[in-house]
Amino acid sequence: MRFHGRVGPEALGKLVAAIHPWFYWYPRNQFPYERRNISTAYIPLDQGDFYYQANIFGGAMEDVHRLTKTCREHLEVDKSVGVEALWQEESHLNWYLLRNKPTKLLSPEYVWDDLRGPGAKEIQLVRFSSVIKNKAEIRENI
Repeated sequence: MRFHGRVGPEALGKLVAAIHPWFYWYPRNQFPYERRNISTAYIPLDQGDFYYQANIFGGAMEDVHRLTKTCREHLEVDKSVGVEALWQEESHLNWYLLRNKPTKLLSPEYVWDDLRGPGAKEIQLVRFSSVIKNKAEIRENI
């Protein structure tokens, strides 16, 4: 991750999440949610409001602990039946945030992807971005 602009108290909240920079203009039935009902991260086509990016979230300690504990438990259940959600931890994060709405929602400018270039016309200032990396080196399922 790389800082490009100021990130201040406007990004603080009890439970904070950021809208994914690749999917913010998509309709919910096209979000890359986990659609297989065998996974604990399953979200039906007619549900969802945003698709959240997993590389930035936060909030109060109790809320983040509850989020990460639930996601870890769901990952373990999936693993026990031989399932891995489509986007691993991000799929479980989206499942959790669908049921536990963030109190602060950050725009894609807080989690831009350098693969998208300097920013879309509606993004006035990229504040934080993910750097380009070789995901195949760190994920065996890619």
